[in-house]
Amino acid sequence: MADPRPTKLIVDCSTGERTVVELTDEEIAEREAMAAAAEAERVAEEEAAAALQALKDSAKAKLIAGEALTAEEADVLVL
Repeated sequence: MADPRPTKLIVDCSTGERTVVELTDEEIAEREAMAAAAEAERVAEEEAAAALQALKDSAKAKLIAGEALTAEEADVLVL
């Protein structure tokens, strides 16, 4: 048995009538594209946060060891 086709609920606010309608191929493709874009954005934000944390950890380790910081590391600490 095939998976059921995704649906949407349409509500007519003036009458309260509710209608469940199957999504068109274009709507399904748009939802899939939006989901892929959201996932890519989530991954990019996660990678940026990890890079920032790595920079902070490096700066902290250098401060503890008495080493000179790079300009980028110093900028992270001054934010």
